Amino acid sequence: MGHHRTTNKLSLSTPTERTVNARSTMDSFIVEGGRPLRGEMTPQGAKNEALQILCAVFLTEEPVTVSNVPDILDVINLIQLQRHLGVKVQNLGESSWRFQADKVDLELIKTEQFRSRASAMRGSVMLLGPLLARCGQCAIPEPGGDKIGRRRLDTHLNALKCLGATISHDTATQVFVVSTEDGLRGAYVLLEEASVTGTANVLMAAALAKGDTTIYNAACEPYIQQLSMMINRMGGKISGIGSNLLHIEGVDHLTGTDHRCLPDIIEVGSFIGLAAVTRAEVTIKDCAHVDLGAIPRVFQRLGVHVVRHGNDLHVPAQSHHEIESFMDGGILTISDAPWPGFPSDLLPIILLVATQARGCVLIHQKMFDGRLCYVDTLIDMGARIVLCDPHRAVVNGVDRKLAFRRAPLLTAQDIRAGMVILIAALAAEGTSTIRNVEQIDRGYERIEERLRALGASIVRRSAGFHRCTENVCRRVSPFVIAEDNTHA
Repeated sequence: MGHHRTTNKLSLSTPTERTVNARSTMDSFIVEGGRPLRGEMTPQGAKNEALQILCAVFLTEEPVTVSNVPDILDVINLIQLQRHLGVKVQNLGESSWRFQADKVDLELIKTEQFRSRASAMRGSVMLLGPLLARCGQCAIPEPGGDKIGRRRLDTHLNALKCLGATISHDTATQVFVVSTEDGLRGAYVLLEEASVTGTANVLMAAALAKGDTTIYNAACEPYIQQLSMMINRMGGKISGIGSNLLHIEGVDHLTGTDHRCLPDIIEVGSFIGLAAVTRAEVTIKDCAHVDLGAIPRVFQRLGVHVVRHGNDLHVPAQSHHEIESFMDGGILTISDAPWPGFPSDLLPIILLVATQARGCVLIHQKMFDGRLCYVDTLIDMGARIVLCDPHRAVVNGVDRKLAFRRAPLLTAQDIRAGMVILIAALAAEGTSTIRNVEQIDRGYERIEERLRALGASIVRRSAGFHRCTENVCRRVSPFVIAEDNTHA
């Protein structure tokens, strides 16, 4: 309802709650490396898609059912944030949830509790578009998430300005206040960068704006396509799906719908990398091959055999794999790029695979200036890497002649760097300890259980109480966790 706002205040009947102390949740993994791995893995639902879809729940007063929702901390924390704002949430089991945002309490957006919760995850920024479109206002703190470099919100905010939003910034609280007096109006929006979350924000806002909106330089990842198709099922009118030029005809009302998240393509790539580095034989089931884009081919350029069997991928055990060169004999360069280019989230895995291959490759991380933070750790474990600058690293593969050395104490610095370190520890001879594994939990579902199913020796050591009673939340959340699974 671009010009019909929901401002009802919900009187919450608060369930029994308990607070989880974030400082007591520094879990560790104890990894005994060098063990042979073999088996099947099924990827979780897509993390980045789930965060977008859960924010889109606010576009309608009607129930929305979402299946294949990943059991990871970032998603569980966003669900808790929804509950805080008055969304009725029901866990249906089997990774399925039902949401109904028929009464949104806008006053709660102004509270310190909301600011604290929203600032802990970058995905919360995608609340801006739907709440602004439906309720006429939203306030969001500068979001957290991975510390991988500068990640400003200018793309989001400037695009919303084009639709008629007024924006102010409270320097004391570091909160952006976004509002509109007369509702959003369609406009031509040229995004400053092909931001996935920025595209999602503008797309959701434009769906309920008055008139037509054109988004140029839009991200076109499979997750944006999924969000667009979901909004169309709700009654939206979006065309150009799959391209970088989207056209949205605003509507007055959106209905409820059912939605299923795609398999997580970043996890698929992580499993391919796991198999390559540990010389495992792994079959990745139901991985939606059509949505993987360039991912299999890039691994193949590093000499990794990736064989498609229907909707599955098979990675056979390999003693050696060799890095391709350019046709003129030059050193191969692998870089990230907006879709359909190679995802930035998988470059750390590519770099790790290259350390054990034969040959040389330049890894160019273009999007973020702090993402190569894990390189020093890999060097300490025996990898031959030259860090050229914050964006580039040259990897001289050792062809497995030098095994990774075990590390008595490692730290997961962010989601993807944490997974890189975990895979390296699985390949190393001896016992390694990885601390701060909540970073890995943010993006990978029950990873230690799934690795043990392949034959890995990995144990979680808990530093404090951390189990919550959500059926799908088996690890720590730094937020207040409701003891029941509904909030009506």
